[in-house]
Amino acid sequence: MVKASLLFMVVLTVLIATGLRWREQRLPLVAKQKRLGLVARGKKGLDRWVTAAALAALATLLVLGGLQWLNVWQG
Repeated sequence: MVKASLLFMVVLTVLIATGLRWREQRLPLVAKQKRLGLVARGKKGLDRWVTAAALAALATLLVLGGLQWLNVWQG
């Protein structure tokens, strides 16, 4: 179960980060910002990945925790 949750979390993190990057590129206010420096781009990317990891961890807890509780209640 630990391997499944880690794999689930990694896949969700990548999918959520991709979605967040796509959303940032589609928003007109964010897309029209002037060019960012190297540190600002790195911080923006790091913030995106941390947000994606937090959302993936929450989703993993809810989905796999819910499945675990269903197993406990049935058995």
